[in-house]
Amino acid sequence: MNSAIGAIIGLAVAIVLIIRKFSPVYSLLLGAVVGGLLGGMGLDGTVANMITGIKDITPAIVRIIAAGVLSGVLIKTGAAASISHTIVNRLGSRHVFLALALSTMLLTAVGVFIDVAVITVAPIAIIIADRMGVAKFPMLLAMVGGGKCGNIISPNPNTIIAAENFDAPLSSVMAANIIPAVIGLFVTVYVIIPLMSKRHSNPIAEVAAVNTNDESLPSFWASIAGPLVVIALLAMRPLVGIAIDPLIALPVGGIVGICTTRQWKRTTESISYGLEKMSVVAVLLVSTGAIAGIIKASSLTDALISVLGQGESARLLLAPLSGTIMSAATASTTAGATIASASFAPTILASGISAVWGAALVNVGATVLDHLPHGSFFHATGGAVEMNIKERLRLIPYESAVGLVLTACSIATYLIIG
Repeated sequence: MNSAIGAIIGLAVAIVLIIRKFSPVYSLLLGAVVGGLLGGMGLDGTVANMITGIKDITPAIVRIIAAGVLSGVLIKTGAAASISHTIVNRLGSRHVFLALALSTMLLTAVGVFIDVAVITVAPIAIIIADRMGVAKFPMLLAMVGGGKCGNIISPNPNTIIAAENFDAPLSSVMAANIIPAVIGLFVTVYVIIPLMSKRHSNPIAEVAAVNTNDESLPSFWASIAGPLVVIALLAMRPLVGIAIDPLIALPVGGIVGICTTRQWKRTTESISYGLEKMSVVAVLLVSTGAIAGIIKASSLTDALISVLGQGESARLLLAPLSGTIMSAATASTTAGATIASASFAPTILASGISAVWGAALVNVGATVLDHLPHGSFFHATGGAVEMNIKERLRLIPYESAVGLVLTACSIATYLIIG
């Protein structure tokens, strides 16, 4: 029990430091050290467990770095902007919230970071809001909600790391949450946004004019070709039994994207941009792996199970609840999914839940509270639409509602078809 208390205190130390604007990487490392020492592991044992935790997620870190090729190509070639422009133009002003949510969902689903996806769609959203007098609260919620829906079915770091820690095929983990993602999209647009609009009707702040001329952007089909190739390659394992690792599939998709958009001159720039973005995540994952090693070596898992109980429903709730708790602690989907899947995967698998659904449920649970103020997502998305912190805080309950809807739908889908 002492090790569980030590792990909790270590995690609390990390949270406090992150909230105090200390580096998340060093906050988590220091939290791991504190947790191990207070948990009675000793200095040598603490370091050994931290190193073990880091070793466990190293394969996923390599795959995440490889994913930077596709992500960089989508952004730097204009493919991401082309996809969002096409969806908004096709759906038109009558379905503005659906257009914004669907654009962000699709961008995130094909491998763009959720905060980058929101920032990419935000200039279009701002112009629409200015022209139509749309309030900024539902506008941002549409993008954030759509991004969350896309994030649970994407080859993004959170999904990769959850699949890796559960030793499940990435394509199967992505496919498991397709139904919850679609349901979540429509609930966001047609239930949660109307509910919010009744309470918050502030108009969008004045911002600089944004050039929406998309003549220089690649075509929609050229833009979507790379992600489609990735999906096809990953789908070969469950469909025809040919396993193509994300380490290969994701860079191949990026190369296809460069070719179809004919942006060969941007190859180096795209790869450098993707590597820069993924390197930040990779370094963060090292520290999350360290604290995950401490949690895994402690009795925290047993303590959480004793709180939940030993029933079938308690075992089922462990996967999404662990993702929710850890994402709240780190204010990050990726870090939350990493710590939860690394720490609780053996227990979740032992309860009878399959590897695919264990990873999928942890992943969806990590979307419930990943938007808290001590994380970068909160500030990046608010800044994208010129929203101050006080205004941005009002969005949190509605974002959490989206995550809860996704989690409830994922659990229901598991119970029906899992």
